[in-house]
Order: sequence, then C-alpha cells, then structure tokens
Amino acid sequence: MTSPFEFAQAQPREAGFCPDRLGRLMPVYEAAVQGGRLPGAVALIARRGRLVLHECVGQCDPASRNAMALNSLFRIYSMTKPIVSVAVMMLVEQGRLLLSDPIAKFFPEFANVQVQSHINGHAVLSKPRSAPTIHDLLRHTAGLTYETLGTEPIQRMYAQADLWSRDRTSREFIAALAAMPLMFEPATTFAYSRATDVLGALIEVVSGVSLGEFLLTHVLGPLQMNDTAFAVAPQQHHRIAKPFAHDPDSGAPVQLIDVTKPYPLQSGGLGLVSTALDYARFLHCLLQGGELGGHRVLSPNTVRFMTSDHLGPMAQHFTQRSGYMLPPGVGFGLGFSVKLAAGMENLPGFTGLYSWGGIAGTTFFVDPEKEMLAILMTQAPNQRDYYRPIFRNMVYAALLE
Repeated sequence: MTSPFEFAQAQPREAGFCPDRLGRLMPVYEAAVQGGRLPGAVALIARRGRLVLHECVGQCDPASRNAMALNSLFRIYSMTKPIVSVAVMMLVEQGRLLLSDPIAKFFPEFANVQVQSHINGHAVLSKPRSAPTIHDLLRHTAGLTYETLGTEPIQRMYAQADLWSRDRTSREFIAALAAMPLMFEPATTFAYSRATDVLGALIEVVSGVSLGEFLLTHVLGPLQMNDTAFAVAPQQHHRIAKPFAHDPDSGAPVQLIDVTKPYPLQSGGLGLVSTALDYARFLHCLLQGGELGGHRVLSPNTVRFMTSDHLGPMAQHFTQRSGYMLPPGVGFGLGFSVKLAAGMENLPGFTGLYSWGGIAGTTFFVDPEKEMLAILMTQAPNQRDYYRPIFRNMVYAALLE
C-alpha cells in the first residue's frame, strides 16, 4: 500500500536557513505589490521534503481586489514543458519511443520538411543533413522556432499561420507547423521553440489518448497534483490568478491565455494551470529520483539523464526579443536548463541545478546538491526578468549550509 505524500513543515533554522534573512524575501514582493509593480505572488521553498516557506502577498484578482491565496491557480506557460518532457521519457522507459526516432516516424508530415537559409538575400530551401528527432525536440535542437522571439522570416510564417491558436486539433497544428521550413539544421543549434507542442501531440499518437488524459493518468494523478490541468472548472474560476489589465510599465493591455474552458489543442508547451504546492510535488518527485509517496514516475537514472546537459558546445541562437535564452555556464537537458559551472552566470546556485520558467512570470529551480526546490508564482509578464532573479538571489542569501 502507498500513502499520500505531504510536505512536513520546518522552521528555517532546522532546514539550514537564517530566519532573519529568509524573512526579508516576502517583504520585497509585498513592496512590489504596494508599488503597483506586481498584482500578487506565491512563493514556496522546500528542503529535504519539508516546507521552509509557503507564503503569498497581494491580490489574486487586482480588479476585484480578491486576496491572493496559497492555492491560487496560475497559468504556468512554459513550466508545462518539464511535465510533458517527463511524460515523453516515461514512454521511452516503456520501450515505446527511442530518442533517436525521427519525428517523421510518427508524423509523416515532417518527412519532406526542408531547411530555409538565405544566400545573397534570397531564401534557399534544402533537405536537412539529418532528420530532426525526438531527442532534438526535447532539447530544442530540431530546427524549430517561436514566433514570439523575433520577426525573422520563418518566425513571421509562424505568426501568419496563427500557431498560437488552440482552436485547432493537435494533428491540425502538426500539419500547419510541418508545412513551414525549419529555421536551422537539426542538431546544430539550440533554439527555444514550439518543440514541446510537438511532443504533446506525439504523446497523443503513441498513447492513443489526449495529452490531458495521459498526464492525469500517469503524472498528475499519481503525484496528487489535483489542481493542475489544461482548463479550470467553473466552480474554481475565483482561484485563477490574474494580471493587471494594463502593464504598469508600458500601459499596454495584458492578455494571457484563457483557461476557463477547454480547447481542442492541449498545448504541451504552454497550456497548464497549476499551484505552487502542486508544482512542488512534481519537483520533489524529481529531486527524489522520480518517486513520490510510493508512486514511481521515472527511474533515478532517467531523472539524472534528463537533468544533464545535452547540448555540449552546440551553438545557441540569439533571439531578437530575448537575446540568448541560456546564460554563460548554463546548458539544457531534456526539458530543463542545467547549471554547468559556478561563477559564470549572474545567479547563484550549484553545479547540477536545473530550472525553467513561464512567460507570465512563474519560475522554479531545483538544487540537488542542496536538496532544495523553490518556486515563485506571479502573473506579470513584463516584470518577470526583474523579480525572478531577485527570488533566486534571496533564497541563496538565506541558505547558510
């Protein structure tokens, strides 16, 4: 018999944290709320399976002034990707996939995909030197891109094809994506991309069920991530954390994906809603080698494999709107960025730390050496690059072990 896992509580000093230093963290976010910079936030820190901090500030809905709650629901956008990547690796463990499998094995639409390059200002199409694989999708080296990262020719094609639409089926999405050229030769360039949306569709083809059903049966259900889904039930709509109506810096309207109803496309790259505690259960499962409360999702070997660097010296694309997605000293595994060395990037942490975030402001990191995970949830897209690194800096400033 298995028993449900619950985080125990720990006093900061018991878990190696300085109470005074840890006590500085939430006032920074409270000040951001009072200053009109953030609508609200939830922060969670756990070490060795015990909650050291789980607190909230501000409003869940700034329009109604409803208070933020610990169980508020956040659009986690690209924090969906690690969950879907874990699901793909479950299929690999079951012998139903090989990382070396070409995408075209499951999606014939990709059989004739070409790479677009530019010679003397003219677009030239050619057959890729190697076919993009499942491994390439997991590590974002399949030659795909994101329309939100710039206005280069293929990114404009993505935008014109309205790949953001969730009103099409996953097969319709695949058909639209495969009809456009690759932006890079596969296995040559790390370029953050629509790859995990393809992985979501892949799970559906291999398993025979929808992505949401597969995740519920094999990941979310076993880990008791009961508040994590692609749509929020009507009786829970009051828990959905909302951004400001207008960005506090630019004044532009802020529009996030609608999660109040289901859509035909369950986006593997950006579609899930979750809570800080639900996501902490997922991360703690990984930190324990793929097991939580008697439910094994992955083997420890697979977790180590996923959270190792899979890029090596490979080039990284410099995006028009976000620059380099990976800072110096940081590589990428199968769904996560991975810290390769101390002292190269401008954030603290130990070698082996893995992390990622979502465009609306959510972020997490897991430090296996320190047996620690930390999560920040907020819905403030244009303020994320400022308030997410503050969180990591302050967590490590409070850790004295």
